[in-house]
Amino acid sequence: MNKILVATVLASSLMLQGCASSLTGDTYSRSEARKVQQVQYGQVLSVTPVVIEGRTNSPLGAGAGAVIGGIGGSKIGGGSGRTIATVLGAVAGGVVGQQAEEKLTRKQGQEITVELESRRIISVVQEVSGNGIFQAGDRVRVLGQGGTARVVR
Repeated sequence: MNKILVATVLASSLMLQGCASSLTGDTYSRSEARKVQQVQYGQVLSVTPVVIEGRTNSPLGAGAGAVIGGIGGSKIGGGSGRTIATVLGAVAGGVVGQQAEEKLTRKQGQEITVELESRRIISVVQEVSGNGIFQAGDRVRVLGQGGTARVVR
């Protein structure tokens, strides 16, 4: 029974990982669709590889870890010692699960520094997309909407 629960929790974690939103320049959230964007043209001056940290605000990793840790802790000792081990296992599992979720949802990113036609220089950090990494000298469009910007070819 415990192996089935662990397998179910891990499978759910992996499925939800696949649903994570993308931070690439060519992916839009539902709320961004059909909104006016300001378009500026420019040239890439430099590109720096970065890591975009993963999610830490989702209860999934911590919850899954707590369940697994609690199950493991419940196998230790007896009486009040078992209760303490169960609680400590759940807390430790929650911390480990949250850290695992953050690592699983990290993304490879790029900091793109662009000189706009207006001579203004801006920098945008976004996830590396299937179109690859930008190169210095690339002509690009910078699309802005509110406080959000994206660089596209």
